[in-house]
Amino acid sequence: MPAVSVLMPVRNEARHLPAALTSLFRQSFRNWELVAVDDGSTDATPVLLDLAARSDARVRVLARPGEGLVPALNAGLAACRSPLVARMDGDDICHPERLACQLRLLGKMPGVDLVACSIRHFPRVSLRGGMAAYERWQNALLHHDDICRDLFVESPFAHPSVLFRREKVLDLGGYREMGWAEDYDLWLRLARHGARFARLPQTLLFWRDRPERLTRTAAHCSLEAFRACKAHHLRRGFLRGVGEVTLWGAGIEGKAWRRALLAEGVKVARWVEVDRRKIGQRIHGAPVVPIAELGPDQGPTLITVGARGARRQIRDWARRRGLTEEEDFLCVT
Repeated sequence: MPAVSVLMPVRNEARHLPAALTSLFRQSFRNWELVAVDDGSTDATPVLLDLAARSDARVRVLARPGEGLVPALNAGLAACRSPLVARMDGDDICHPERLACQLRLLGKMPGVDLVACSIRHFPRVSLRGGMAAYERWQNALLHHDDICRDLFVESPFAHPSVLFRREKVLDLGGYREMGWAEDYDLWLRLARHGARFARLPQTLLFWRDRPERLTRTAAHCSLEAFRACKAHHLRRGFLRGVGEVTLWGAGIEGKAWRRALLAEGVKVARWVEVDRRKIGQRIHGAPVVPIAELGPDQGPTLITVGARGARRQIRDWARRRGLTEEEDFLCVT
């Protein structure tokens, strides 16, 4: 039995698949299996996978009719034989020590259900400011409490960088198609059901950035879809049983959040602002008040201010006011 199953759904990845497979064959840890799910490829991907399977018995190929990523992931997850599953995509590259390091951490920390690693985008020449900032932010979240604190800011893990306990994911029904990113949906469900997270500081996955990447092109990865995903899970966690909420930030992002919350049956009772020009106004029927009116007995507050450095400043201010993060307020941008 393999110690770890590597789950790799692919579709038309002939250009980059050889490099991804080579990085897997070069792993220092050898007791793995690759479950490669070909989701209806029309290029040379099936030929490359067949060649790999013929040359290495650890490679198993599932051919499917092209039903989409979520069905491919669930089919592959069902076929994995190990209780530990490492995700990988057909266009990324693993460091030779990736599996060894992640398995070692799980051995030392049996209470951890998912371990990620630091990632590095490539090629660097095309990397823009937003994606570079996302890389830095993600790689800085090493411990469970830090990851959970920022869980609603953005997806804290690159999907192909994680290794998780298969049973934990199967207990939640596997991956879901909900109109938003299936991996982020899974992280939020795992957190709500008590899963423990960790990240290795070593850069063990090289995450290919390209114009046709799903995170750049797919509707389910849009900002609107991410807000809908966050609002859905907030309604079942931080905002469970809550009908009204305070939003800190009455700009474009805050107003977009109002729409997402309304879709989940949560109204904005008031807006909090530092902009004196807005204080005293009413926006969509709710008053705009200064931050001095926030206190630990004022009900839940969502922070929708995404300006650089704003989260740190707001958190510092909230602590001085006696507000507790994840109880009184939560950062969602």
